[in-house]
Amino acid sequence: MTTNETTAGGATLDARKLARRRRRASAARFWRQYRSHRAGVAGLIALTLLALVALTAPLTIGADVSDVTTAPGSPMEEPSGRFWLGTDTFGRDLFGLVVWGSRVSLLVGLLAAALSVVIGAVVGITAGHFGGVWSTVIMRITDWFLVMPALVLAIALATVLSRSLGTMVLAIAVVTWPTTARLVRAQTLAVEARPYIERAKALGGGHLHIMTRHVLPNVMPLVLAQTTLLISSSILTEATLAFLGLGDPTVVSWGSLLQDAREAGAVSSGKWWYVIPPGIGIAAVALAFTLCGRAVESVLNPRLGVSR
Repeated sequence: MTTNETTAGGATLDARKLARRRRRASAARFWRQYRSHRAGVAGLIALTLLALVALTAPLTIGADVSDVTTAPGSPMEEPSGRFWLGTDTFGRDLFGLVVWGSRVSLLVGLLAAALSVVIGAVVGITAGHFGGVWSTVIMRITDWFLVMPALVLAIALATVLSRSLGTMVLAIAVVTWPTTARLVRAQTLAVEARPYIERAKALGGGHLHIMTRHVLPNVMPLVLAQTTLLISSSILTEATLAFLGLGDPTVVSWGSLLQDAREAGAVSSGKWWYVIPPGIGIAAVALAFTLCGRAVESVLNPRLGVSR
């Protein structure tokens, strides 16, 4: 190995160490600023506890909690020491069903938000980068999705397609990506107006290189903040679709529990334990993700002035 090769290898290693050091410093700075937002920290703690409950459900509750043939109680029993939240119309333990349903609600919300942000980011970056006819056409399509009632469109998609978790994720993502696309396109236009983009083009950087190496890292903070904010709305939409009977009938979620309670007449008969727990779960998760999203958005864009 020549001296020049050794020097080049050492320079590459030093550059990687410097990049890792900068990433660690950036992450530490982000955490210091994030934890100064009391509401964001509270939301993060709540989400951590909910995630632990959902992940450990197979160990603490068991997968047979939704089996109607092995229901341990009588139909519609009131809360007691044996059944903390009472039982449903089949005699199943509602506490176990609420805990098990958190897995499906969180999974659908996370996957739908992730897919929505990926679609919106790709559309927004390409529209802002290429411009011209492509940008005009894709933005008109985006506007069409924006003016369409999101819930109505999601119901239509969930009705036409097969009733499964994949359909729920796809339906939610299709109706929520336009907002992300609009935001990312605006940020892309701002990034591409900077001088170093012109230098990259002059040095022979292609479209893919500029979009992935220069534009994407600059819009990632916006994408991250948008993801955390979309998760709460995705969970609410999933609960609404399941409540309307458009979810997968073979799985238990908070929305499907509310649908079962409605069909059983729990509200009119005063069976509050059938309605309130899944409703509180939906509201708590949506609020926790919203608090985290607002805090992340405030850290990444301090000009928003979000209260702490």
